Amino acid sequence: METFEEKLTKTASRLGLTLEQMPHHIAIIMDGNGRWARKRSLPRVEGHREGAGIIESIALHCVDLGIESLTLYSFSIENWKRPQSEISALMHIHSEHLVSIRPTLMKNNVKLLHLGRVDGLPQSVRNDLADTMEMTASNTGMKLALALNYSGRAELVDATKKIAQKYKNGAISLDEIDERCISEHLYGAGLADPDLLIRTANEMRISNFLLWQISYSEFYVTKTLWSSFTKESLEEAIMAYVKRSRRFGAIETAL
Repeated sequence: METFEEKLTKTASRLGLTLEQMPHHIAIIMDGNGRWARKRSLPRVEGHREGAGIIESIALHCVDLGIESLTLYSFSIENWKRPQSEISALMHIHSEHLVSIRPTLMKNNVKLLHLGRVDGLPQSVRNDLADTMEMTASNTGMKLALALNYSGRAELVDATKKIAQKYKNGAISLDEIDERCISEHLYGAGLADPDLLIRTANEMRISNFLLWQISYSEFYVTKTLWSSFTKESLEEAIMAYVKRSRRFGAIETAL
């Protein structure tokens, strides 16, 4: 089985890039499913179904490219404000695809992770999510992180509570609470910060997504709706990413 570096090297060569230019972690805010359906005079739920199918295609392409981690913003805590009929449909779609995607995850050695609060999710979704995560727990390939019932602020609150409890119990000292400590208590502890953040449907918002982790991510916004997002769309985003100068607060040294 090819390693991440071997796959990335092949991808870089095909795209005319160097290995160092390739992103290792891509995060995507999937937006525009409702608009996709409306343009076709379909119910919004059909847009969500189409979008769910796109996830598998893009995830598999990321596996082929050699991407180490892919994080997808699937359902935010704020999304509970939507009509109950749409929420019910979305939860059903999540359960359906958490089950149907299992053979693909296992075949491609993908490990599923969950970012977000389990409490509040329907029991069926909780069960299907837990079972799929358990099934893929030993996989060593790409990590697919699903931000489901997620909020960046809630993540920071929950991390703070965990750290505060440890401090209260004497398991951690005040001096040990630093950036690394906070990162280790986030939902996605162990995941590297995203190199590239993609948002579809031409929306110019972060929408409470990975507030801590995207401090130095490169943003790419496309007019393409998520339900129309393709492998070519993903590679266009990567090509835009490699043209950026990532200085992380420093300045370029003159040659």
